[in-house]
Amino acid sequence: MQVTTVHHAPAGTDHTVIGAASGLLGQYRAAPDEAFFASPTRTLLAEGVHARVPQDGRPLAERVAGTLDRARRDGVEHPLVVGAVAFDHDSRAELAVPARLRSCGALRDDPLIALPAPAADRIDWTVRPVPVPEAYGAGVAEAVHRLRGGELSKVVLARTLELHADRPLDLPAILQRLARRDPGGYTFGVPAGGGRTLIGASPELLLSRRGTAVTANPLAGSVPRSADLGEDVRRAAALLESPKDLHEHAFVVDAIRAALAPHCRTLDVPERPTLVRTAAMWHLATTITAELADPAVSALELAVALHPTPAVCGSPTPLAREAIREIEPFDRGLYAGMVGWGDADGDGEWVVTLRCAEADERTLRVFAGAGVVAESRPEAELAETSAKFRTFLDAAGVPR
Repeated sequence: MQVTTVHHAPAGTDHTVIGAASGLLGQYRAAPDEAFFASPTRTLLAEGVHARVPQDGRPLAERVAGTLDRARRDGVEHPLVVGAVAFDHDSRAELAVPARLRSCGALRDDPLIALPAPAADRIDWTVRPVPVPEAYGAGVAEAVHRLRGGELSKVVLARTLELHADRPLDLPAILQRLARRDPGGYTFGVPAGGGRTLIGASPELLLSRRGTAVTANPLAGSVPRSADLGEDVRRAAALLESPKDLHEHAFVVDAIRAALAPHCRTLDVPERPTLVRTAAMWHLATTITAELADPAVSALELAVALHPTPAVCGSPTPLAREAIREIEPFDRGLYAGMVGWGDADGDGEWVVTLRCAEADERTLRVFAGAGVVAESRPEAELAETSAKFRTFLDAAGVPR
């Protein structure tokens, strides 16, 4: 089998060519053996499958390392895996070594990304919320009851919208609209198994590794943007001072610090969060940087050690997982897992799978979640998830 791979450029190399990144975005077709991933550092288009990571009982990092090692022995010069890992990373991973990989600079550095995306088709949508809003609010109230009883510190509760279209969906066009709306974020379209596609635009880096340099950028604590500039600034300033949101954010940062510390020679954690904005939301964010003690520890191993963080699960993790299973009336699948790439040298970028949908020819299953703490109100968490839905719904052309 002839394998052609193009590895990402080494650190310090200027690999930005005008039109290259937007060109790869435009060539994505959402085929079952095709994956697209864009980050603030690179754009990848993977085509065909050289090897799939097996679905068996071994730890995920072990399965990936074995697959990459075999690919290297097969003659793949710089093998990497690309794809998605489920919320329960021991149960499911849709990862593959591509037969062909094209790589270039970041979308945000390509001036052509500012060109308008194709307009959304006029589609007659049927929308089914799971659970219905009243049931979601009751779930939040139940979680608050447990939190105030001291059982939990935080739990993240999600809901879904199941959308059915009256005609086939243009998934590449949806991805174009997601990418062009927030070109500095993390945009992805990867196989989800069973002929489905996982498509989305996440604002949150779980972990990246280049050599021994490690970065994590947890987000927790959010507020919807406003079309009015003054109100938008007021909301951002209020978020930075919100005791409830700062409390929620601190859970996530502390958990990531504790998970990374055993692997790192140095670890830098800022004392206070800053703000990150997307087209739809303001988020509290902390950029954590570290230097690995052992360069043999891969990005994927570190990501698995972190995942799931309190940003998508809760704290303490085992009790939060149990509460999610009891309260949420659906299987999260790939939502709130991680999506990205990792290579045979241990480098990689793994992103929290947010602002996304699992899609097939005529259906979308869109996800959104909110962090619930003791001070949470059901109506506020319902409004937050509704705002988070809009990132994907706007890209799909679903009316407000």
